[in-house]
Amino acid sequence: MRFGLFGKDKRAAAGADAAAQVKRQVRELLGLPDNAVIAVNEILCADPACPGTETVILVMKPGEKTRAFKVQMGLAELTPEALAQALSATQ
Repeated sequence: MRFGLFGKDKRAAAGADAAAQVKRQVRELLGLPDNAVIAVNEILCADPACPGTETVILVMKPGEKTRAFKVQMGLAELTPEALAQALSATQ
């Protein structure tokens, strides 16, 4: 077991880089202001009805209700096209 005391875990670093890239794409695609906060998380659903791994994106703008977007694929598999489709499907 590794706790990351002496450096970043390579998988964690890759995940953080992928999440940062998705945040940049979301900000650009939705035309969000700098004060909007974007959270990107990959979750694994244990329910058999779930697709397995999915990426959940929360967009929080001051004074507005939080918007949630779900993409039924892991962060590593998320393409710009799939992201654009997920963001446009709920607008």
